[in-house]
Amino acid sequence: MIAPDHTSADRVVVRPPNWLGDALLALPALSAIRRHFPEARLTIAAPAAIAALFREETSVRPDAVIDLPAQSRGQLAALASLRAEVAVLFPNSFRSAWTIRQAGIPARWGYAGAWRGWLLTRAASRQRTHGVQHQADYYRALVRGLGIPCDDSAPSMRATAASRALAERLFAELNVAAGVRVIAFAPGAAYGQAKQWPPERAAAVAARLVAERGATCVIVGAEHDRPAARAIESWLLAHTPDLAARVVNLVGRTSVNALAGVLASSDVLVTNDSGAMHLAAALGRPVVAMFGPTDERATRPIGTHTLVTADVFCRPCLLRDCPIDHRCMTRISVESVFAAVSRHLAFAQTAGEGMR
Repeated sequence: MIAPDHTSADRVVVRPPNWLGDALLALPALSAIRRHFPEARLTIAAPAAIAALFREETSVRPDAVIDLPAQSRGQLAALASLRAEVAVLFPNSFRSAWTIRQAGIPARWGYAGAWRGWLLTRAASRQRTHGVQHQADYYRALVRGLGIPCDDSAPSMRATAASRALAERLFAELNVAAGVRVIAFAPGAAYGQAKQWPPERAAAVAARLVAERGATCVIVGAEHDRPAARAIESWLLAHTPDLAARVVNLVGRTSVNALAGVLASSDVLVTNDSGAMHLAAALGRPVVAMFGPTDERATRPIGTHTLVTADVFCRPCLLRDCPIDHRCMTRISVESVFAAVSRHLAFAQTAGEGMR
């Protein structure tokens, strides 16, 4: 018999958010669930790319991590096989709650939105807030609304030795010298073209970092970021061909775990508002992030980072495509981004963390 607060449950399954950035911002809330169920076998069940995140070193400390298939039938079978007593749902969809119910999990907890309140046995109500709520606070409010204490700590994690080894092999394969200063660039944006800083400007920053700071620049991203990476390479070949070899393209070549290793081994990440931004921040690496249509008050990286924005009347509009002239991003200058990266490098060198 499960105790009224279910802290004596033997088996708990947690469905984290389905997006990388959101899953990282949910780490404090997920860690609170671990503390609430200290003796339970806690399983993280998520799509493969998100599940991989929880194979790194986090305070969530799951006992098991399973990759959920894309098909509903496969998800149902995987969840039912866990024979969990409690499921905590971070996705706010009807489908996620319905699948958990069909899997026969008796206690189902989550936000009571998307017409799914009747599927839940414990529901948290969304609290009215003054101003814009950061996404990390949205997830903290969820677990607090479920009766689980949650602190205000920042998301944090460490790359495993295996993930760092993956990065080292990639660097060696592409002739990135050991101990060199590495600046990572994440020029893509899954949300839409509107929040992408022009790739040619990222290329200009990379060229200056190579020429003036002796850095090697590494471009990271998923398959859909290949056009942005190619645009950077094309600009470099056209304008600074002698420096192009010091800008390495890893787009589409890294798993989430390899990406964690690459970012953990980098001195700074230059990025749009992206999942890589939150991964670098959680790993404790400095971030220089360009924000345009999205609202930094809701999705900024947590920690001591630099946000670069343009003062234009129409931002944040939250649109995927700009209906006018993309001024929120085109008015961010190469000089401002280069200066921000340089400040982080200078601070790291002063603090004794400089080059690895």
